[in-house]
Amino acid sequence: MKPAARLEMFTRLRAANPHPTTELNYTSPFELLVAVVLSAQATDVGVNKATARLYPVANTPEAIHALGEDGLIAFINTIGLYRSKAKHVIGLCALLIEKHHSEVPSDRASLEELPGVGRKTANVVLNTIFKQPTMAVDTHIFRLGNRTGLATGKSVLEVEKKLLKNIPAEFLLDAHHWLILHGRYVCQARKPKCSECLINDICDYKAKTI
Repeated sequence: MKPAARLEMFTRLRAANPHPTTELNYTSPFELLVAVVLSAQATDVGVNKATARLYPVANTPEAIHALGEDGLIAFINTIGLYRSKAKHVIGLCALLIEKHHSEVPSDRASLEELPGVGRKTANVVLNTIFKQPTMAVDTHIFRLGNRTGLATGKSVLEVEKKLLKNIPAEFLLDAHHWLILHGRYVCQARKPKCSECLINDICDYKAKTI
């Protein structure tokens, strides 16, 4: 995809959704961090249902840590991989209390030290909470980057680096949210809705269903 097309792509995405954000429900940086950890290989809808039960009871590192793994599992057992996720969340709560005064850190190194927090989760938190122009490449963004020609690559990190390089600077802060929403609802894996797509005339996808 040529630079002019990339500029036009994000101009259209911004016009259609000027203030995109995550579909995970949260009211604090800590709530978002936990929700993102829980969202691995799970849907945002499923995570929101679980946190709607959990957060009124416990929504701080101290309160969730006090539940223990078994106590937390009772709230999140509708989510895939809930046992390992419970272990990670209890562990990250302990580390936040011990090293960060129960506050979510604003730097990548500290975030990635937390149990259950990898590069993608750190990128979501850095972008959504701390307004850093990071790119959390999930399955939707990886597919969309390769399919549209915006950022082609064989690995998540390769696509991430190309996105950060190829997306015009003025759009970088919100680009993650535009791309994930477009991939989730329009540029879907099995049956992309090309006829409904607002960038179908500038996309490089050769098998368009228009």
